Amino acid sequence: MSYITKQQRSVLARMEAHREDCVSAQELAEELRAEGEQIGVATVYRQLDKLERRGSVHKALTEDGAFYQFCPGGERGDCFLLKCERCGRIAHVDCERFAPLYRHLEEEHGFQVDPRRTMLFGVCAACREAEK
Repeated sequence: MSYITKQQRSVLARMEAHREDCVSAQELAEELRAEGEQIGVATVYRQLDKLERRGSVHKALTEDGAFYQFCPGGERGDCFLLKCERCGRIAHVDCERFAPLYRHLEEEHGFQVDPRRTMLFGVCAACREAEK
């Protein structure tokens, strides 16, 4: 594992505190400053990009901008995101069941899927339950 700076450690700790939520770089910067960190939004973006390349966070591009979510699986890469089309919540899923599909797509169709950038859309259990 490569060296992690104090700023990366601070950003990663805030991301881990939000392990069930996606947050923006702006939100993280505000939280870190409220905790006494001297850090700007541009620095938070740079640190998030580094953490994304390391596999520590997911970057989700939405119609509302970029959001980030902690990834406990790290470098393994067998995780993906689920986005509820009703409430907008984005959930991190760590599951190996898609591996055969990814292999099939590569072997039969010449397409290599990047699971770390894969987001599936649908309706979450809470929204389905609320509809009943």
